[in-house]
Amino acid sequence: MLEKTYQPNEVEPRIYSGWESANAFAAGSGAKQGEDSFCIVIPPPNVTGSLHMGHALNNTLQDILVRWNRMLGQNVLWQPGMDHAGIATQMVVERQLMEKKLPGRRDMGREKFIERVWDWKAESGGTILGQLKRLGASCDWSRERFTMDEGLSAAVLEVFVRLYDEGLIYKDKRLVNWDPNLLTAISDLEVEQRETNGNLWHFKYPVVGEKDVFITVATTRPETMLGDTAIAVHPDDERYAHLIGKSVELPLVGRHIPIVADEYADPEAGSGAVKITPAHDFNDFEVGKRNDLPAINIMAVDASIALKDNEDFPIGVPDENSAMMKAAIDAYHGLDRFVARKKIVAAFDEMGLLDKIEEHTHVVPHGDRGGVPIEPFLTDQWYVDAKTLAEPAIASVREGRTEFVPKNWDKTYYDWMENIQPWCISRQLWWGHQIPAWYGPDEKVFVAKSEAEAAEKAKSHYGEVVELTRDEDVLDTWFSSALWPFSTLGWPETTEELKTYYQTDVLITGFDIIFFWVARMMMMGLHFMDEEPFHTVYIHALVRDEHGAKMSKSKGNVVNPLDLIEEYGADALRFTLCAMAAAGRDIKLATNRVEGYRNFATKLWNVARFAEMNECSIPADFSPDSVKNPLNRWIITECGQTIEAINSALKSYRFNDAASVAYQFVWHKFADWFIELSKPALMGEDDADKAEARAVVAWTRDEILKMLHPFMPFITEELWDVTGDGARAEMLVTTNWPSPALADQQAAGDINWLIEAISSIRSVRTEMNVPAGAKADIVMVGANAETQRRTEENLSALMRMARLNVVSFDKATPEGSAQIIIGEAVACMPLKGVIDIDAEKQRLTKDIGKVEQDIAKINGKLGNEKFVARAPEEVVTQERARLQEANEKRDMLQSAIERLEAAN
Repeated sequence: MLEKTYQPNEVEPRIYSGWESANAFAAGSGAKQGEDSFCIVIPPPNVTGSLHMGHALNNTLQDILVRWNRMLGQNVLWQPGMDHAGIATQMVVERQLMEKKLPGRRDMGREKFIERVWDWKAESGGTILGQLKRLGASCDWSRERFTMDEGLSAAVLEVFVRLYDEGLIYKDKRLVNWDPNLLTAISDLEVEQRETNGNLWHFKYPVVGEKDVFITVATTRPETMLGDTAIAVHPDDERYAHLIGKSVELPLVGRHIPIVADEYADPEAGSGAVKITPAHDFNDFEVGKRNDLPAINIMAVDASIALKDNEDFPIGVPDENSAMMKAAIDAYHGLDRFVARKKIVAAFDEMGLLDKIEEHTHVVPHGDRGGVPIEPFLTDQWYVDAKTLAEPAIASVREGRTEFVPKNWDKTYYDWMENIQPWCISRQLWWGHQIPAWYGPDEKVFVAKSEAEAAEKAKSHYGEVVELTRDEDVLDTWFSSALWPFSTLGWPETTEELKTYYQTDVLITGFDIIFFWVARMMMMGLHFMDEEPFHTVYIHALVRDEHGAKMSKSKGNVVNPLDLIEEYGADALRFTLCAMAAAGRDIKLATNRVEGYRNFATKLWNVARFAEMNECSIPADFSPDSVKNPLNRWIITECGQTIEAINSALKSYRFNDAASVAYQFVWHKFADWFIELSKPALMGEDDADKAEARAVVAWTRDEILKMLHPFMPFITEELWDVTGDGARAEMLVTTNWPSPALADQQAAGDINWLIEAISSIRSVRTEMNVPAGAKADIVMVGANAETQRRTEENLSALMRMARLNVVSFDKATPEGSAQIIIGEAVACMPLKGVIDIDAEKQRLTKDIGKVEQDIAKINGKLGNEKFVARAPEEVVTQERARLQEANEKRDMLQSAIERLEAAN
């Protein structure tokens, strides 16, 4: 016997444990002979991570597809795993060492520190995988992979060595995003752009050989002027045409630097002249390459000023200025960059070369984990020739072998890929895949899969055994992640899994890693597997708060999915996210939406209890094709149409449409209408009618459990088990997906007409304020033969559910009646004697007046330019929604008055 109420917190963990015990998620579980494979690789969460709302959405959508395809009989693998998250993990362990007052990583050494990280992973890492299970993720956990496990490490070595041998990996001195706190290069994804209130300092540089002639340049980072190697002006800027080719003397340093013509300089911005510091600005670096300028790095790895023993610093300083240069070294060497900034500004001011200072709000890049401003920094790093690898990956999308959903995201992909820069893959960390490169005594590099192989290469090169030193850097985490679709399946070995599941099917991910992960998987998959890693990339929306604002800790509007699961159950959260996952539209997540879908779960539970209390079960010889009652044939037909609609929606990744048709069928057609219309048969004396009604209620309930299972796996599995009385052949998770049964269009048309008639009459009763206990009359005017038949055959249900006294047919419209269009006929409801028409008109007119007052107030706000400009975006959006609701309410009230006037 079903409990009176559904308790998700008790049921969901028990159900999940049952699935795991039954090995229900194993690759190929429930697969039909001859069916295709279906594979999704999970975007590997960081080993340090915890479940946030983006994870909840991403994994819910994946799980829906996985469970649906598993029930379709496909050979399904949902491949799970985690990313080793180099920076994040190293930070966690270093912080832990500090908190426990243990020696730091440099004190304990690399080997001991790495052991400590592995200990941490074993004890505390991977919490998120347990949280994904709480969400209901049906991954094949027996195949869990980790980007630092033995197999994936072998894949990384294979890829690095092969790309190096092919000339596609190389070492170069270029600018990188440098985190002075973490002392490592970081990727663009790890850079956070923060709007900062700062200054724009305008400095005057004297032109060499021109008395009292200066060029003024502006900068937000005065300290970088120590590394200036040119002034750039636009070639068409007439103000500076006569100076191009001449030089300025760099104040404080004495370096003579050329004035070059370059289109990077904007004549409309500031003075039209810009200082060029190739070693400390990404744009300047490109200008430097175009104009063959030296790049002088004037900072140490901690972003302090590094001038002493800096071999490049004297470049361009004539002998007569050597004392000036030495004074600069004495004044600024070793200073923190921001301390140096203040001293340099003061020195320019003292020399009369500070033109002006402007307050300036600008974006300053910060390391998202180090928390300090990053520096564009000139260092030797390892790079991948991404441009070469990108060409076939671009062609794959252009030629339709891999498609983006929504399609507009392919433009983002092209923008990045067609302007791709060399990919910096080295990181100055200890946790990660150490770069397989060894250096000889003359810095000759030997790349190999092992030290022994490198030693053999070195011996062959030098003619003798020499001592080798291994490169200390590790690879960018995204390097191993780029191999995920094939490395997790056993590559470089030729495994059965690789043969079966590669190419994988769909990748579900966020827009922010199209370049960092999606594009790189495309490049690596095509290069090493000669095939795209997936045929579809579904880019899911961003989950915002209920007002449309981006969730952030600083705003205090972050919604924790685990809290929602605890309060409402995983099924309610999953269905909410799916129902709101319209392609290309961000999700505004309100708690009341989750509560609403918790009520949907309750409705399903209560319907199952109703079926149980009415002894509904499916006879062994039951066939849905053989039912006689039009009502029963209608629900079976509607069920089939719903299944087809869900199939169509999921095939095209329209998750919200799939959820919507399932919801409408279950709540409205089955629970509200079919159950209510079936009650006379279920409670009547006709044994044959009762038996058929019981069978169809139970059969439809089971079909609903199947169709809802991918969306709401826990409650459906529980109901499947409990209502089966222990006789189910298998768990719902591996049961076959339902197929449409009969399609009786006449029965469907008749019952849908009945529902429309009852709904319309009820709506007008409410609109006209007809007392609930009062029975009304209906006169059908202009009804054709089909409508008369439908009315007569469904008269009992029509009168009972619309609370009618009598239904008749006539050619003329009765006086004093509200008119309701139903198909080609007009259902007239005489109102005289049922309500006080004049009093009702007065009430409605008064209500319209109140609504119009609200509309005027809202219009006043939205018409105020200052309000629209200054109010938070979510507040303005909320006011517009209120205006729309008020207008709709006014229209509804006006319509009711018009009905009353027509009835007079």
